[in-house]
Amino acid sequence: MPFMEGISPGLIVGIIIVSLAFIIFVILAVIRGQKRKLTAGAETMIGKTVVAQTPLNPKGTVLAEGELWTAISKDGNMEIGDEATIIKIEGLQLLVAQKTGEEKEK
Repeated sequence: MPFMEGISPGLIVGIIIVSLAFIIFVILAVIRGQKRKLTAGAETMIGKTVVAQTPLNPKGTVLAEGELWTAISKDGNMEIGDEATIIKIEGLQLLVAQKTGEEKEK
């Protein structure tokens, strides 16, 4: 092959090895990225504690992750300052369950 005259076979092998190593690195990085847990979004809020900012009768406002959210209390009425746990997210509303005395101590 005329275009390959003067190119060392060792150079060709080296280029092939470096290219394969790079491809393997990229594939492994993509796989690691796909296996990571979700760290953002509303789904990560389930199970977190919220504090009532207005009375929930059963609908009101809570502070969750530093933001005010509209919430519906599954257990009925809640007073200002009561703590609850997020059990479901429906659009831009949280469904919360009031914490019992044992859960508040944790």
